[in-house]
Amino acid sequence: MEYIIDGIINGIIQTTALEWIAVTTGLMSVWFSMKENIWVYPTGIISVLIYVYLAFQYKLYADMGVNFYYFVMSVYGWYYWIHPKDNSRDQVRVTINSSKENLITIGILLTSFGILYFVLSNFTDSDVAFWDSTTTCFAIAGMWLMARKKLESWIAWIITDLISIPLYFYKELVLTSFQFLVFTGLAIAGYLAWKKSLEEQKENSLSKV
Repeated sequence: MEYIIDGIINGIIQTTALEWIAVTTGLMSVWFSMKENIWVYPTGIISVLIYVYLAFQYKLYADMGVNFYYFVMSVYGWYYWIHPKDNSRDQVRVTINSSKENLITIGILLTSFGILYFVLSNFTDSDVAFWDSTTTCFAIAGMWLMARKKLESWIAWIITDLISIPLYFYKELVLTSFQFLVFTGLAIAGYLAWKKSLEEQKENSLSKV
């Protein structure tokens, strides 16, 4: 425990201004997401672009790639959230996956893991190919689900965050590791908040019948 505390303190001292900005905007993005606030995307875009650079510096190549993917999906999600098919609302509603969407999600997980692990194992000097690929494939699925405003996105984020905590600590990005610990708590809170929103939608629909 003392080693972990010392690591966090030393990590905070050694943290660059750039990483502080990435951490702060990343936390803001998760908070806004939990609140279904559209500011999730502009704050998230700032964070992920910084992490593209940081991940490259620390040889987390899959994570670098997924952060660029986050950027693309953030632009898409920003547009999708504010263009609901039901024009009576400002944003799309929280929904759950259909059977078809569950299959798509599983396909995204398996395909992205297979490609990432093969590339990292054979064409890079990554020393954490399996774990980098695992956390990245869940993050890829989570971002797609988030952009579509699916409740299941939070489950993918929880898994991603739990794996990222030791991964980033191992890479000596201690503050970022601690950030993912906070993200885990926020992701659990986000799941509960979106689940409540979904239940309220169902109650409102029944009351109109």
